[in-house]
Amino acid sequence: KSRSLYTYEDRKKVQLNTKAKHVIICALNSNEFNRVSSYTKINMLIREYEMFSMKENENISSMFVRFTNIINLLQSLNKCYTNSEMVRKILRCLPKSWMPK
Repeated sequence: KSRSLYTYEDRKKVQLNTKAKHVIICALNSNEFNRVSSYTKINMLIREYEMFSMKENENISSMFVRFTNIINLLQSLNKCYTNSEMVRKILRCLPKSWMPK
């Protein structure tokens, strides 16, 4: 749901969620914060990886650069995929127009 469609109740829930996150973050020491931050980044990147697809009007080179950036960031956080997993992911994310190729 885009922010422009938020109701008053939605905005109130977002505010409460933000306050709760802030309280939790303030309660963590620096080591715990770094660990939680790292896991959060990994989860966001895994979601990007899982939801990855070729954009409309995107060429194969720019799509591959986006994919490589996600993979490199994941590797820097010690989350690695095998070559065969990455190849299957790339093949699955191609649009139907690539099927004959």
